Formats: sequence, structure tokens, C-alpha cells
Amino acid sequence: MRIIIQRVKKASVTVAEKVISEIGQGYLILLGIEGEDSQEDIDWLCGKVARLRIFEDGQSAMNRSILDVNGDIIVVSQFTLHASTKKGNRPSFIKAARPETAIPLYEAFVKQLEKELGKKVQTGEFGAMMDVALVNDGPVTIIIDSKVKE
Repeated sequence: MRIIIQRVKKASVTVAEKVISEIGQGYLILLGIEGEDSQEDIDWLCGKVARLRIFEDGQSAMNRSILDVNGDIIVVSQFTLHASTKKGNRPSFIKAARPETAIPLYEAFVKQLEKELGKKVQTGEFGAMMDVALVNDGPVTIIIDSKVKE
């Protein structure tokens, strides 16, 4: 499981010209799921997201978590995070989980994140063509992979 966290001042997801999710300060998370991902990956990543200290304190140091700032989160499924560009110029997405595997894991990730935060997490629409808008705060963008655990 791989995520890109973008610290945002605001973000939204629009499907078919209708805004389906919108937040102020918080995270826009792009979530890529592999076929062998499991609840263990979800638990580790959600714990990391909740406790990651990338919001500034009063001294301009990144010492505050999403919990500390009472921020909001939008999670958007992004199978292209597992693109392989090793051969040729057309990416391969063979490592990305098929929808029958990815959808339950995506939903479990959102539920676990809600548990960690103690509040509702906004989402995109799995498999839909989405317009994702954000104002990146910083910019601060972090990549985390549950298989690498860096």
C-alpha cells in the first residue's frame, strides 16, 4: 500500500461537475493498493498518518499532527501510484490491485483512519473520473509505502 500525503489549506473532489468532498486544513491522501496488501498494511499506514507531525508549531517547526490541528482528510483511490515504467514508455499497472480486491481495502483504510481520528474522513469515488483540486500548504508532500516502512 502506497500513499501520497499532501498537506493542504483546502481540497475538493468533483465528479460529473458535482463537488462530492471538500475540506479545509488537513491532508489530501492519494492511496494506491497492491494485490498483496492486507489489514496489517492498513493498520500501520493509518497509525502513521494520524501521528505524522507535519504541521507547524509556533516556532515554524513541523511538530504537530493532524490530530493536534483537528484537520480533515480526503482519501482518493489512485491505482496509478503502482505504475511501473521500467520497460518502454507506457506504464504498466500490473502491481495495482483489481477492483474486487482494492475496493474492500480502500473502504477498510477509510474506516480505520476514521477510528484513528475520531471523525469522518471524506473520500473520492472509487473508479470514477475525478477532478481533484487542492491548495498545497508549504508545499508539503510525503510519500509512504507500507512495504518499505521508511
